[in-house]
Amino acid sequence: MRARDIETLVSVGRPTIAPDGGFAVFAASRPDITANRAVGQLWRVDLPDGTPRRLTRGTADAAPIVSPDGSRIAFVRGDAKGKGQVFVVDAHGGEPVQATDAPLGIGEFSWSPDGARLAFTARVPEPGRYGIIEGLDSSAEAPRRITGVRWHENGAGYIGDRPSHVFVIDVPDITGEPAYEPAPALQPEGVEPPKKVVVAADAVRLTEGAASHFGAVFSADGAEVITVVDEIEPEHRDLSTPVLAVRVDGGGSRELVSRGARLSVHEVIVADDGTVAVLGDDVGESGVDFVAPPTALWVIEESGPRRVTDPALHDLGEGHLTPLGDDFLVQVRARGRNRLVRVTREGDISEILGGDVDITGHAAAGERIVAALATPESFGELVLVGRGPLTDFGRASRATGIVTPAEVEFSGRDGYPVHGWVAKPAGEGPFPVILQIHGGPYAQYGIHLFDETQVLVDAGYAVVYCNPRGAAGYGLEHGRSIRGAMGTVDFSDVIDFLDAAVASDPALDGARVGVMGGSYGGYLTAWVIAHDHRFAGAIVERGFLDPVSFQGTSDIGSFFGDEYVGVDPDAMKRQSPMAYVGEVRTPTLVIHSELDYRCPLEQATRYYSALKRHGVDAEMLVFPGENHELSRGGQPRHRVQRFEAILDWWARKLPIGDTA
Repeated sequence: MRARDIETLVSVGRPTIAPDGGFAVFAASRPDITANRAVGQLWRVDLPDGTPRRLTRGTADAAPIVSPDGSRIAFVRGDAKGKGQVFVVDAHGGEPVQATDAPLGIGEFSWSPDGARLAFTARVPEPGRYGIIEGLDSSAEAPRRITGVRWHENGAGYIGDRPSHVFVIDVPDITGEPAYEPAPALQPEGVEPPKKVVVAADAVRLTEGAASHFGAVFSADGAEVITVVDEIEPEHRDLSTPVLAVRVDGGGSRELVSRGARLSVHEVIVADDGTVAVLGDDVGESGVDFVAPPTALWVIEESGPRRVTDPALHDLGEGHLTPLGDDFLVQVRARGRNRLVRVTREGDISEILGGDVDITGHAAAGERIVAALATPESFGELVLVGRGPLTDFGRASRATGIVTPAEVEFSGRDGYPVHGWVAKPAGEGPFPVILQIHGGPYAQYGIHLFDETQVLVDAGYAVVYCNPRGAAGYGLEHGRSIRGAMGTVDFSDVIDFLDAAVASDPALDGARVGVMGGSYGGYLTAWVIAHDHRFAGAIVERGFLDPVSFQGTSDIGSFFGDEYVGVDPDAMKRQSPMAYVGEVRTPTLVIHSELDYRCPLEQATRYYSALKRHGVDAEMLVFPGENHELSRGGQPRHRVQRFEAILDWWARKLPIGDTA
């Protein structure tokens, strides 16, 4: 796979299914270098064995949901200003009709049980901000008064002056006559000329105040909308999130989950019998106990939330919920895979779909289940459980010459098993080796097709990557083992895995090695090169490099570093790559994005400056207009340029033909 082959990486979004199970709809998207954006449309496939067909022809249509009667599909499409709005289209296709007109676009949405209304969330800008006054540039807006412990968010910017609220709106008649642009005409003095009607109904706002609301799900009787509350804290970060049921008739709200329950809720669903269930983490009495979060399925009862699954046995931290009769579908993350399981309300679990798959979404009607997934040979497909694949989007990627990594496990210096993969080019080698380190740290490398690895292998490198202690997918103890001890067993795990991989395969040249990683992977890469000088080069990307300044600059700085490295100055220094930058000898490329608020740009610039001050061969590459998600969701041209810069760096520091 070459850098430009990212255009073959078709991802399949969370599917939706007709109530009678007769068809499924999903969004497929891919990077397009010419358009310099992700492009995609909705697809429909009749079940059980229909041929998928493109249902819409927008630029980036996404997030479809079939109406309760199966006749219509609501989805998100950019409006004339590029803001995401809800549109509604006939389930068989046709011209979509715009349903919402939120100034900053919508967040989440759902159908009412009778299909007559839509509930949605949307950010409400403070008067005078974010283009509300035409011609008023953002640089001329009034200053922002900030009194809370957080104020911005990666990929969004400032958040305090545009809280997200809940709305309901009538669904437009998709068979009605469209609105037309009024022709210019002389109007009587004092009479405003008519304007084109963009949407047929006015949205009714259900929530008020400075707090934001996420998720908008109708209760079974349609009388309430259930939403999660996120309020900016005045003094100390608290990850717990109340859940409210807000009456549609304006009659107030009631609390389903209190802040005292200490749950950080990710998703809310309503079962057919009206039962409310949530996916959430127990954040403890501190409200910020998030390291290796114990994500579980909870059912909301009169006495409060009741935990259904055991997070020590089943990690539900990378998925969502689907009601299935009296049961629920969830995804379980383990050893580089995400499998689909069915959970009863008593907590009994049975596997629905497993093997070498990474489930990314699912939907069900009756006993018919569809799932979106990735595999070692495909970035995204839709399958009908029990029947097999419904799509073959991966054929384009397979044509680029992808390799299937070998899955291996080695014992570290203390006997701890370290699990991961080795990918290498065809032939006998020996090949120069690049150690890749993932972000998170509570995340995992997996079995799915990964462009980062494939591009390096195509260029002639063997790639070694693993899930060290601190990663997800191996239990809570594994994930929490680096709390207050970053740069200890995680460091030894990646080094021991590299050594064992090289020792086990003569095609890997242990005398020619490089190391690279992003986010937490950037942290550990910077740590590695300060403590091990064997590497010909390193790439430190969007790294968490100085816990001290991270506290006051990152959008998660109010709790992330506190929980991982602590607040004691000596402990922070002991785990800080910046504190050890004077030990680095390895040539280092620092990559970062201007709008990265997760690991802010200052982390990179200060680290790069320190490398230069200590005489290290260092370069820095800064991408304009991008945030922390550059490598996964950035502009396609920037993603290609990033790959080109990475390959150029390795060609200079770790050339393929050098067998010294």
